Amino acid sequence: MLIKNKTIIPLKKLRLPSRYLQREVHIDFFMPPAFAEKSEVSLLLINDGQNMEELGLSGILSELYLQNAIHPLLCVGVYCGNDRKNEYGTAFVADYKGRGAKAALYTRFILEELLPFIHLQTGIVTFKEKSFAGFSLGGLSAMDIVWHHPREFAKAGVFSGSFWWRSKGLDEGYVEATDRIMHARIREGGYYPWLKFFFETGTLDETEDRNNNGIIDCIDDTIGLIEELERKGYNRQDDIEYLELKDGRHDVPTWAVAMPVFLKWGWGNNLKM
Repeated sequence: MLIKNKTIIPLKKLRLPSRYLQREVHIDFFMPPAFAEKSEVSLLLINDGQNMEELGLSGILSELYLQNAIHPLLCVGVYCGNDRKNEYGTAFVADYKGRGAKAALYTRFILEELLPFIHLQTGIVTFKEKSFAGFSLGGLSAMDIVWHHPREFAKAGVFSGSFWWRSKGLDEGYVEATDRIMHARIREGGYYPWLKFFFETGTLDETEDRNNNGIIDCIDDTIGLIEELERKGYNRQDDIEYLELKDGRHDVPTWAVAMPVFLKWGWGNNLKM
């Protein structure tokens, strides 16, 4: 019988000064079990790492390991800064209010500062694979970074993603078919057959229905993004997982419900890796 939320994994709290972000970034390492072979460990970066204690990530991981349900995984929670709306977003394409202006710098921080730091701190030269996840605007950021660096990452996990991110305001001639930024970036990008995608939404994520079609925007925009991926050649059976939680909200408790599903989808012991 499992002890609920029993923690069996070490947690390391570290700080990394970033010249790109001009701030000290707090980082939490949720280490894989001590018995794990370094060559078998995968890496999962998680935006908004400051929320991982509330989400209960240590307990979730511990329970999955006790069940022998997932492969060894190093989860790295990256805390956001005070300028979250500028650091997160889509690199090189700000939204209609100019938000996301530092997203390119955040991408450089991830690739050029954080990843080398992780290798140095863990002694792991090569991870089995690397993935990125996030929530809301942090989910948009994770998706953008994975999509534009497919040689670096294998999977993206997006919980209540801010896929409404748009280049024009609703009163500025906004056209849904062309002005959602991440959707456009998918259309403009290539096809990388090894990439896999996990999306979560909740039926109570919000109340907005921009196009009055009876579907809230978070669900509508996520389904729209999945359709763009399908047009690229990805399919829902092998490449895309979509989890829609009845009564799920835009909050940490909802994402805590989805997190074990995501982890078993991506690194479950029933998968061949």
